[in-house]
Amino acid sequence: MSLDKIPVRVSVSEASRLFGVSTKLVRDAIKNQEIRYIVVKKRYKINFESLVQWSQKSVRRSNKLMQHGVGQYVETWRIRAAKYSPRPPQREKT
Repeated sequence: MSLDKIPVRVSVSEASRLFGVSTKLVRDAIKNQEIRYIVVKKRYKINFESLVQWSQKSVRRSNKLMQHGVGQYVETWRIRAAKYSPRPPQREKT
């Protein structure tokens, strides 16, 4: 399996912190089969991609992500130095 195909999995508590929701809400989503998961050593490991999709299906969950979850930091992650990202095209030497 190539590295770009390996799924990212998080625990219930990590999902709760990342998305700004309660662990009960994450466990309810698991119970209702709204998100994909596997069980490793008697613990849920949630597929991150399905977690993102689940969070975007509800306006309320999406807002919690942006206000209380990892979304509150997105603005500070923006790269402001344009000379470094994206890299400008190189001029040909003549």
